[in-house]
Amino acid sequence: MTPPTAPAAAPTAAEVRAAVDAVPLWYHSIDLPHGITTPGWFDLRPIIDTMPWPDLRGKRCLDVGTWDGQLAFEMERRGASEVVAIDLKDQTQWDIPVRGRPLAAPVLEGMVGEDKAAGFTTAHRLLGSKVDRRAISVYDLTREAVGEFDFAVCGSLMLHLQNPVKAMEAIRKVTTGHFLSAEMLRVRATLQHPRRAVALLEADEGLVQWWHPNLAAHRRMVWAAGFVTEKQSRPYVIRLGEGHPTGYTLKERAFALGRRALFGHHGLPHVSLLARVDHTVDAVAR
Repeated sequence: MTPPTAPAAAPTAAEVRAAVDAVPLWYHSIDLPHGITTPGWFDLRPIIDTMPWPDLRGKRCLDVGTWDGQLAFEMERRGASEVVAIDLKDQTQWDIPVRGRPLAAPVLEGMVGEDKAAGFTTAHRLLGSKVDRRAISVYDLTREAVGEFDFAVCGSLMLHLQNPVKAMEAIRKVTTGHFLSAEMLRVRATLQHPRRAVALLEADEGLVQWWHPNLAAHRRMVWAAGFVTEKQSRPYVIRLGEGHPTGYTLKERAFALGRRALFGHHGLPHVSLLARVDHTVDAVAR
């Protein structure tokens, strides 16, 4: 659990820069004091308003798979009364395909460092945030562990999970209102099968990726977990941030050029679904 940020003198630009540089890997590009931005792998800033957020003022909110906390801090900025952010304790808890388990955790630890929460803790302090970070897997969410929430958001996580529907079910069990699911979109499968739910099984131990759904499959997963989709964003691209590794194979470059031609920017195509909890599911189950 993240301790409250103690009141302190505003950090100088040099102190902010030193704190940012001390974090081995930044996942999110987060704006900090003195015009300093973290060198994240991914930059959500241009698309964050594209996501169909509901009114969060006075709401208790949950961020699932927070990493550096960008979506958690965004909910705080939008007026949430309380924000809880969850993520794994360390690299050994990733949902890694079995063939990669002996090697993946040490590689991830070498990239990210021993403390997976280092970026979150640093941004939390520099922003003077009150977000409460807890080390818990999405699969282990229960009302006994975290209470219940008016709203939950999960961004770019389901492709890293062996059982994304089970994870969404766990989110539904602690949510009373709405769920915002923002996930990577398989563009070709969406164009080829606009109405048929199709998900490509990658089981990529290097990238720790499992399922790549088309839009229909994403919507079906949300429905299967007990939600009803109310709003859908247009497809958008999450741009690669300053810290993202460079160097691509010819195939990856070809796909990158295709995405740039289709969306106008190089990055990863996503779509966001705003869904409400279907309370009739529990009534039927009883």
